[in-house]
Amino acid sequence: MAKRVVIALGGNAILRPNQEATVEVQMKNVQISAEQIAKIEALNYEVILTHGNGPQVGNILQQNELAKDVVPPFPLDVCNAESQGFIGYMLEQSIKNRLRSTDSTADVVTMLTQIEVDKNDPAFDHPTKPIGVFYTEEEAKVLEAEKGWFMMEDAGRGYRRAVASPLPELIHGVNAITHLVDKNMIVIAGGGGGIPVYRDENGQLVGLEAVIDKDRTGKKLAEQVDADVFMMLTDVPNVYINWGKPDQQKLEEISVEEAQRYMDEGHFADGSMGPKMGAAIDFARSGRTAIICALDEADLALQGKAGTRIVG
Repeated sequence: MAKRVVIALGGNAILRPNQEATVEVQMKNVQISAEQIAKIEALNYEVILTHGNGPQVGNILQQNELAKDVVPPFPLDVCNAESQGFIGYMLEQSIKNRLRSTDSTADVVTMLTQIEVDKNDPAFDHPTKPIGVFYTEEEAKVLEAEKGWFMMEDAGRGYRRAVASPLPELIHGVNAITHLVDKNMIVIAGGGGGIPVYRDENGQLVGLEAVIDKDRTGKKLAEQVDADVFMMLTDVPNVYINWGKPDQQKLEEISVEEAQRYMDEGHFADGSMGPKMGAAIDFARSGRTAIICALDEADLALQGKAGTRIVG
């Protein structure tokens, strides 16, 4: 019986630092990712794929800003949906083409995915996720007054809008995802952390302006589809402790307890490996396996030959 894996592609799989954000450049990167997904499918895994969208949704927001006097700008939830659509298109096409070249019988489908959050999540009281373009301090003050945005200084480069990053509580469409997987489909879902929505006083779904962490969404998705493995693909081959120090050590297969101890000791920064390790530990507590590895070693990591594996 095939095992089920949820794979979270990092942003570098679509657009790498300092690359020009053209469709051609991003498609070439995605085609490399597609090769790995096809290799994993050939290992007799049912594959559900999610991905980041930080650079892409940032570019959409910049387009909004530049064209605001001509075309009404879209809210963040709609921009997220837009990025899910075009990234999903590139991934779906590239994976289909790769599967065709290997004579696989699998197919690929993309689902726009809404993720329900709690509108009263404490994250909304303390927005921390910078998005969109940079502004001067004077412009930032005007935007705070006129639009009620929360503006934050970002690494000495200027001011950006900051939005909340609430926890994902429920992924919509899971029944459809599992049905498609059972029909030999690779499903692309939850892109960019998903489109954040909440239920109003009448029980109706409403979009809101927030950004959900993609690794947290990936972990929630893996739980809801009853996956055997949750895998996060990144730009480093392993997780390390004592990073950048003389006693730097890569982690290979470790227990949940050992991973939690390293977390508690502060080995993993909030802005880099911390969220990934937190998601991996939470998933592995169920007795299953979480993997963090490099994109080009994903198939090897599933065979226990590469990457960092956290086992319950």
